[in-house]
Amino acid sequence: MVKVFLIEDDQDLADLISYSLSRSGFEVKVFSRAIDFFREIERSSPDVILVDIMLPDLDGFRVVRFLKNRADLRHIPVLFLTARSSEEDKLKGFDLGADDYITKPFSIKELVARIRAVLRRVRGDLEGKVLEVEGIRLNAETMRVEVDGREVRFTPAEFRILEILMRNYGKPVSRMRIIEELWGIDRDTTERAVDVHIKHIRDKLGRWSRLIKTVRGVGYKLER
Repeated sequence: MVKVFLIEDDQDLADLISYSLSRSGFEVKVFSRAIDFFREIERSSPDVILVDIMLPDLDGFRVVRFLKNRADLRHIPVLFLTARSSEEDKLKGFDLGADDYITKPFSIKELVARIRAVLRRVRGDLEGKVLEVEGIRLNAETMRVEVDGREVRFTPAEFRILEILMRNYGKPVSRMRIIEELWGIDRDTTERAVDVHIKHIRDKLGRWSRLIKTVRGVGYKLER
């Protein structure tokens, strides 16, 4: 299900958008203030963000500037929903990196169509960069891993090992291959070090640790 974060201080409009998007198959979380959104984005990330420009505590332009300046958040598509319809405002929104700019009033059908169009475009751009298996989502561009929708911190080595296993889904990957891809053939790294990294990865994956299978005498593979 597509997760939407909506930042809108007009409660009646927020309720209408939330209800209508939910009926269209979206999961919606509403924030009336930017500060509440900032707190939540550190805990979980959505698939798309809808933001009004005129908010009570911080304008939407600054919200988008914050998102696009963060390497771990800039990949999330953003659509402005605003009554400000001047060409200057639209250009500013797109210059900041917004994926679309929708002026009020608008129809819910149009909003749904434009959200889906943005998601298709963004997902096409990220093809090959975002890997998903069950509840694990890995973004190779931002080096971000989410487990059941919540970000989990991995060391660079752990991240690369998980990426190798996900890209070779269902295929055994030897310990020596992992060593060569991470550290090169001249690096004095033992196969035991790979096992230690795998243990840490499994610990961080929680219930999805069972996806990493030990292949006796070879190494590891990831599969359902």
